[in-house]
Amino acid sequence: MTFETIKTEIIDHAYIITFNRADKRNAISTVVMGEMMAAAAEADRDPNVSGIIITGGMKFFSAGADLNDAQALETPADTLAYVKRWHQLCRTFEEHNKPVIAAIEGFCMTGGCEFAMACDIRVGAQGSTYAITSARIGTVAGAGGTQRLARIVGPAKALEIMFDADPIEAEEAHRIGLINKVVPDGQALEKARAMVEHYATRAPLSHAFIKHTVYTGLQMDLVSSLDYESFIVATVYGTADRREGINAFFEKRKPDFKGK
Repeated sequence: MTFETIKTEIIDHAYIITFNRADKRNAISTVVMGEMMAAAAEADRDPNVSGIIITGGMKFFSAGADLNDAQALETPADTLAYVKRWHQLCRTFEEHNKPVIAAIEGFCMTGGCEFAMACDIRVGAQGSTYAITSARIGTVAGAGGTQRLARIVGPAKALEIMFDADPIEAEEAHRIGLINKVVPDGQALEKARAMVEHYATRAPLSHAFIKHTVYTGLQMDLVSSLDYESFIVATVYGTADRREGINAFFEKRKPDFKGK
């Protein structure tokens, strides 16, 4: 599939999506959103893909929302529809069956940071920076930032970041858990690819069920989430991959998972 605002390629087991709007600092427009979701569907259909990587290239990840779209909003109904489109984009990747890694070089701002938080894993280069700058222009983060950031780093730290509306460095982002790994500049994509190749040795159904169970369980109380986890485990135990995995363990060989 050919896109205008993103580039896609498959390298080994990784489906790589690269924002392709350097002149707009990879600002995310509604067109970008549609193409990103179409690419996610394409990755889901390919059984050889073990993970999705999102990158903005070597200079920056994304400056955030395309303000031309935001400036065109005239009514509350327009704004609500626009925000729902953002939520649809983020949930497409958060609920995707395959692991999703954001490989971040340079700045990752507001809508770009909100989208990165909807990815499962964030790998940041040493020179990368992160911010939600809504308070600078009199708005509130509307792509899930107020909710996902608080869940990732805790309410107090999330409020500090959003009150300040200033960038934080990669080391601080890593310390508070906003990003998972810090790597030398220029190596975020390389690290993300290595992670996907490792994931390719694991059971794809396990990845899908793990994601679903974690994200769904976060919306429940502990007792309900544990009950839900038990239901998922009982389901997984009926799969061919589970039988293959345990047989391979006893036979001291590498498993051959089929995603079934």
